[in-house]
Parts: sequence; C-alpha cells; structure tokens
Amino acid sequence: MSGRTDSVAGPAEAGEAERAEPAIRHEEDAVDAVDAEFYDEARRARWLATGTGALLTLAGVAAALLRLAGPAPALVPAAYATGAAVCVAAAVLGARGRTRRALWLLIAGTMIMALGDQFD
Repeated sequence: MSGRTDSVAGPAEAGEAERAEPAIRHEEDAVDAVDAEFYDEARRARWLATGTGALLTLAGVAAALLRLAGPAPALVPAAYATGAAVCVAAAVLGARGRTRRALWLLIAGTMIMALGDQFD
C-alpha cells in the first residue's frame, strides 16, 4: 500500500484542479457575452417594432384626417384609421417584447391602409 487514500487529494491533483478553474471561468465569460449580445438584439428589435408602429400610426392618422377633409368616400378614412389602430396594437406588442406578432400586425395595418388607398 502506498499510504494514500482516495479521499485525500495529493499535490498533483490540487494543481490539476487549479488549472481547470480558469477554463471554466473562460466558458462562463463566453456564455455571458453571448447572452449580452442576445439581449442587445432583443432590445433593438423591441425598439424597432415600437418605433415603426408609432411611425405608421402617425402616417395612418394623418392620411385619415387628410382624406376626411377631402372629397373621398367614407370608406377611405375609415380604412386608414383602422390600419392606424392595428399599428398602435403592433407598437404596444413590440414594446412588450412580442416582436414577431408586432411584425405581423405592422404588415396587416399597412395592408389595410393600402386597401383604403385603393378605394380612393
């Protein structure tokens, strides 16, 4: 017998544990960097969905008011106002982080406004 038990770590084993620790820290730093990049992309997507929804809402409201003041049929300003309302919902969903749903609502709102333009 060598006199050494399995439960007690020798100096060689302690050195191996110290060498393995920086590798674990490096992996944790890499995971943190990936997480930070993911959160930055998600934040940019939220801001983009919110800003685009607000911009399309303003455009739809302005178009509805202009068409309402002119000789257009009543369906035209109603379509613009409905499209603007859908874009408001998209902006709210985008601010809450539901960017995929916000994108679909932005597309739908823009299509509704384009349909109103076709009636003009």
